[in-house]
Amino acid sequence: MNEQTMTIREMCEAFEVTPRTLRFYEAKELLAPIREGQKRLFTRRDRARLKLILRGKRFGFSLEEIRQLLDLYNADEQHETQLVKTHELGTAHLKDLQRQRAEIDTAITELKEQLDWAEKKLSALRKNAA
Repeated sequence: MNEQTMTIREMCEAFEVTPRTLRFYEAKELLAPIREGQKRLFTRRDRARLKLILRGKRFGFSLEEIRQLLDLYNADEQHETQLVKTHELGTAHLKDLQRQRAEIDTAITELKEQLDWAEKKLSALRKNAA
C-alpha cells in the first residue's frame, strides 16, 4: 500500500465499510478518489473526509449537512465558517438526541411498570390456580 493512497479494498478494511458505500459517497461527491481506469485510489484527503462522514452519520447528520460542512472547509484559512456551522448543527442534533433519550427513558419506565404489573397478576393467577 502506498502511504499516500489506498485501494477500495484497503479503505473498506480500514473503515469497516463496503465498496458499495464508498461508491455511493463518491457518487454523492463526498469523496473524490483518483481514477486509474476502473481502479480507485483514495488519498489522505479522502480518508479524512470519510472519517468525518462516518462520524457525522453516527451523530445523526444528513448527507446533505455533511456535504455542506465539508464544502466549508476551504471557505477561510482558519476554518471559522466551518466551525461555526458545525457547532450550530451539532447543537441542534444534540438537543434532538437528548429529546429522543428522554422519550426512550420514559418508554422504558412505563414498560417496566407494565411488566411488573403483569408479573404480579400472573403470580396471583397461578397462586389461585394451585
